[in-house]
Amino acid sequence: MSWIGVCDVAQVQEDFPFSGSVEGKEIGVYLVDGEYFALEDVCPHAYALLSQGFVEDGKVECPLHEAVFDVRTGTCLHGPGGRNLNRYPVRVFENQIQITFIPETVE
Repeated sequence: MSWIGVCDVAQVQEDFPFSGSVEGKEIGVYLVDGEYFALEDVCPHAYALLSQGFVEDGKVECPLHEAVFDVRTGTCLHGPGGRNLNRYPVRVFENQIQITFIPETVE
């Protein structure tokens, strides 16, 4: 498994997630109850960065469309999201948040 550095732990706060591009994918990194979570950062309904939305109680609300997602699981809880978000494994290594991409199956 290959780990990719995304940001430093200091760049992520409970109310202010980190947003960045990793290997061409927009990724949001969230801190909930002392644990880090990484999700795809673009709302599936239409282009909006979820990390710029309202974050509270382990949920993020799209800043444009009011779709709400569970940060821990990526599950679309309500609104026009249309599907769950991709979630990426996270680890902290030497104060750096790293993720790995799960290989996609080619059919």
